[in-house]
Amino acid sequence: MSDRNRQVLNELLKKPGNSYCADCKSEENVVWASCNLGIFLCQDCAGIHRSLGVDTSRVKSIKLDNWDDDQVMKMSELGNDVVNMKYEQHLPKYYKRPTKTDVEILRWQFIRAKYERKEFVYPDKQSPYSSNTKEGNLMKKGKHDKKYNQRRFIINSKDNCLQYFNKEGPKGPKDTVPLDDVNVVFVPDKIGNPNGFQASYLKNGTTRNLFLYCEDSKEAVDWFTAIRCAKLERRRLAFPDRNEDELCKELTSNFLCEGYLSKRGPRNEPYRKRWFTLDRRKLMYFAEPLSPTPKGEVYIGHKDAGYYVGNSTKSNSDTLEFFLKTPERGYELKAESIEDKELWIVALTTVINNPPTPQDIKMYTMMNRK
Repeated sequence: MSDRNRQVLNELLKKPGNSYCADCKSEENVVWASCNLGIFLCQDCAGIHRSLGVDTSRVKSIKLDNWDDDQVMKMSELGNDVVNMKYEQHLPKYYKRPTKTDVEILRWQFIRAKYERKEFVYPDKQSPYSSNTKEGNLMKKGKHDKKYNQRRFIINSKDNCLQYFNKEGPKGPKDTVPLDDVNVVFVPDKIGNPNGFQASYLKNGTTRNLFLYCEDSKEAVDWFTAIRCAKLERRRLAFPDRNEDELCKELTSNFLCEGYLSKRGPRNEPYRKRWFTLDRRKLMYFAEPLSPTPKGEVYIGHKDAGYYVGNSTKSNSDTLEFFLKTPERGYELKAESIEDKELWIVALTTVINNPPTPQDIKMYTMMNRK
């Protein structure tokens, strides 16, 4: 590649829209490009583009590969903003654009939907998740065992419900969940399936977890997106004067932190190992990662209300110990490693430093706090 072509590509990277990845918007490692699509990509998204085949996307390194004049000219004529105006012209507000921290299934299916299936060019291709209703089968983990069984699920925005049925036939649903209160998160490592996800909701003041997966990754993302679509429709009806971007906030949200911590009992009992999950402002601890209900839940409020997290103040404390203070009580906790301890303190501090939203306050009023 001539020095002139390399210089042109480096200058193109500085233009608005090209300095971040065309798909996930990351600004890290944007040193790849699809020379036939005319877009600049980060390293992770470039890897997925390679799997699409050169007829769909031909990936080249900006630094290492040779570029001819025609390819460089095409990149200069197009670029991320121009190409995204075409391939994302009908990208729904409720469709989650993956970020660099999201699981691979979301990034993979977004890129395939965008360039292979062209779902955001032709809206009729969005029917598997855009109708505010959806019905089909998912594999669901049993409440009292580790087996996954096929169950029928229904989403209905009009009735504000997510339902599932234990068996086919005339019997009613095993459970009916208000859509407004459902959060869905992909947790492939926890479930042990690349298409595994978790639906959580409050039932009688306590969190209930459903662990699910699909054999097909597209179908898993379609279910995830259908729930987001139905929840947005609920919000549109409830708040017709609100901006749609505002209504789309936290349709679903990733867990802020998850992992094993040891917790000391309130009467200075010995530490016991638990699986902890920080979901927005709700800190839960479980007997094991796939427990359907927590052994305890703690609302994490604002610092002005007396919430605090930091290193243990005990003179003989272990370097892995830290302390969470709430208005009701204090929690002595112990991480598995220094790195884990720092991650938990940062995550909890971030929550404590931010004021609660109206959705947070609603959740607080519904919880049976322990």
